[in-house]
Amino acid sequence: MSTYTTEIASDQIPSDNPIHQRLLQAYHLARPYVKGSLMELGCGEGRGVAVLEDLTNDYLALDKIGEVIEKLKDQFPNVTFRQAFFPPFSDIPDHHFDTVVSFQVIEHIEDDTTFLSEIYRVLKPGGRAVLTTPNIKKTLTRNPWHMREYTADELKAKAEESFKKVEVLGITGNEKVMAYYEANKLAVQKITRWDFLNLQYRLPASILRIPYDVLNRINRNQLVKGNNSLVSSIVRSDYVLTEHADEALDLFLVLEK
Repeated sequence: MSTYTTEIASDQIPSDNPIHQRLLQAYHLARPYVKGSLMELGCGEGRGVAVLEDLTNDYLALDKIGEVIEKLKDQFPNVTFRQAFFPPFSDIPDHHFDTVVSFQVIEHIEDDTTFLSEIYRVLKPGGRAVLTTPNIKKTLTRNPWHMREYTADELKAKAEESFKKVEVLGITGNEKVMAYYEANKLAVQKITRWDFLNLQYRLPASILRIPYDVLNRINRNQLVKGNNSLVSSIVRSDYVLTEHADEALDLFLVLEK
């Protein structure tokens, strides 16, 4: 499908399974924080809508990909889906939502300061937001789809520009997940060792996106061929929440207004 780059993992592609399970688990880990009226920023293919829907009184999901939004409207008739490019959330009134969630989105946002301040604006007093984003300390190569990535301290400092109550946790994996991570790390190193001129960090992101996707897909397919039992056996519960954010695969940010 044209919608799916390697940046938008699919639950239908076997080589994407570890990434899909990692993304799905974020929704389950966010469940204790979700209540009342919910806004999701960047719902994508709707991977976790069913996970959160039963916790809410009303659910607004925004995403920029119109064709995906249209499909989700039929699949989840009790959820409001809207195509939107943000920030800002210009049509959302102040103090409107009890909860905001946004998974693997902030790294794509050019103006992350406005993104966070807008989340603060639309939350009710006492409302909470949960965001995830990759931990740059675990990133294996430059991702040209990302505007930036964060350390735990950097993300905390950025969030504290808008919120007074900020907690940074992490999503990590068990031995099975980390075995996949190490295999992936080795495979990526075999590819990037040919980048003698360090072009991945010198060329514009727009030029790198196509080769990044091609090489990423080839790499994931090779990992399946090399150890399909490992790739296919990973399930969402293999990913767990940790207080040691610096060591995690993803940062798990909890904000309270």
